[in-house]
Amino acid sequence: MCGIVGYTGEQQAAPILLDGLSKLEYRGYDSAGIAVRDGENLAEVVKATGKLRNLSEKTDNGKALSGTCGIGHTRWATHGEPSQTNAHPHVSGNCTGSGSGRVESDVVGVHNGIIENFDELKAKLVRHGYQFYSETDTEVVVKLIDYYYKKYKIGPIDAINRMMVRVRGSYAIAMMFKDYPGEIYAARKDSPMIIGTGEGEAYLASDVPAILKYTRSVYYIGNLETARLLPGEVHFFDLNGDEIQKELTTITWDAEAAEKGGFEHFMIKEIHEQPTAVRDTLGSVIHDGKIDLENAGLTEEVLRSVSRIVIVACGSAWHVGMAAQYILEDLAEIPVRVELASEYRYRKILPDPDSLVIVITQSGETADSLAALRISKEMGIRTLGIVNVVGSTIAREADNVLYTLAGPEIAVATTKAYSAQLAAMYALSVQFAYVRGKITQEQYSYYIEELLAIPDKIKRVLEDKERIQWFAAKFAYAKDIFFLGRGVDYAISLEGSLKLKEISYVHSEAYAAGEMKHGTISLIEDNILVIGVLTQGELYEKTISNMAECKARGAYLMGLTSYGHYNVEDAVDFTVYIPKADEHFMGSLAVVPLQLFGYYSGVARGLDVDKPRNLAKSVTVE
Repeated sequence: MCGIVGYTGEQQAAPILLDGLSKLEYRGYDSAGIAVRDGENLAEVVKATGKLRNLSEKTDNGKALSGTCGIGHTRWATHGEPSQTNAHPHVSGNCTGSGSGRVESDVVGVHNGIIENFDELKAKLVRHGYQFYSETDTEVVVKLIDYYYKKYKIGPIDAINRMMVRVRGSYAIAMMFKDYPGEIYAARKDSPMIIGTGEGEAYLASDVPAILKYTRSVYYIGNLETARLLPGEVHFFDLNGDEIQKELTTITWDAEAAEKGGFEHFMIKEIHEQPTAVRDTLGSVIHDGKIDLENAGLTEEVLRSVSRIVIVACGSAWHVGMAAQYILEDLAEIPVRVELASEYRYRKILPDPDSLVIVITQSGETADSLAALRISKEMGIRTLGIVNVVGSTIAREADNVLYTLAGPEIAVATTKAYSAQLAAMYALSVQFAYVRGKITQEQYSYYIEELLAIPDKIKRVLEDKERIQWFAAKFAYAKDIFFLGRGVDYAISLEGSLKLKEISYVHSEAYAAGEMKHGTISLIEDNILVIGVLTQGELYEKTISNMAECKARGAYLMGLTSYGHYNVEDAVDFTVYIPKADEHFMGSLAVVPLQLFGYYSGVARGLDVDKPRNLAKSVTVE
């Protein structure tokens, strides 16, 4: 999550550092800081909590710091709360404050990763007279390097190598030493870092976007290797301190293609961005414990006037509509019909001036959805666009628009945009129910609390990804896979099946569980995988019974359910658990393991999961 940048050369360092950090903001952070050497062997350290603009303001966009060698960092708190004191860079001196300002410190450093044995190392350093001002593991690393540097009277590379032998964990570090002005030293283990060169300049960063503006010539530093950066040159060393040669690589990606944030693919990056996408989307309409849709033009009067809803969409957005249908009808008690846009535009539409047509689309440019919107408007029906792209055609033409805040989605197979759309429909459903008097104030508050808890619960689901990766590899070359569910679980099964087809090219189908025996069960044979989604309490036993019919015919069963349904393990061969939530909103959690299953199946087959064959991100032709 954290970001690192470094620069040494002839230009003023601070503006370059701030610009590089801005390119890493997508990684997430709670504080930021830079340190610059000013030629007098002093380091000027400036830190700020919150957004990067706070750091820019403190340094006059970097102009206030005159040095030409520096390092910068955006921090996502692990050890120690978000604060200016805990922000990086950290210094080796025995500071009584936060380590900010002009400091005469032998070592200044920044660090990504987690040091697992930092408590043990900290105790050792305290015994040797070191004092600590922060709660971070990074300060321990900086002072450990300082300890070896002074005790053994060795150079920076040897001191860093001794540190690497001593610590356990993952890290990418960048260090400046008082005795070596104009130089930056770096090392890594398991955390990404690249080093770039230019004429009379050298750069380092935790990801390409930070330095792509300045150079396309980069080195990839390996695990347990160190580097010495001087203006215009870079030297690499192994763990023994012997210099090694590296091959220079030219970056040919454009800026968009570079911003994977350390992930192997955009798809897995965007799967991990779902908590943020859901939180931001809900946060845009939930204020002070209330849902406010007036910015979308949906006043309470408008919501009360709607007699029926038609949801029109394509692909994954249509699956969002399927899930929303169950929720709207249950909570708001309003008739809902879900239509494929490609069918709706060619059907005879019966006009109803009191109905609402909701068009769901990530791009806001989908051809069939746009045609459906225009047909509805021609018939005098109010339209609402659920759209991710501000200023897109559907956003401009719909009578009302509710924006999802998923940010740019680059992978063709949608993940975070889907989850943001689902969150938007949840909020709409709860507000419809409340203003129409179908739920009480107490229920309204409860549902809002449940909505706001979704992002953290998605994070918990993502923590189990390695187990799903193993399971996906087991069935990566399956010929057919079936998904079963009832109610909301059926809607989620549809999305899980589509993800698998899109990414792995494995044939799969999703069925309302009770329909399996009406013909399709004839396809079940030994060891065919059947995935059952089991999050709805009243439908749980019915779906288990349908899965048992498949098992009796030789199927291998995977059950996806919430904690508490422990007897599922007696009925299936492999179980995936997700946190408990209100059953109306369980789809947001249940879809994540299915996204991961599709992604890891594609990866196991060696496919381009970001750009599946024959597919486009936005379908703008019929």
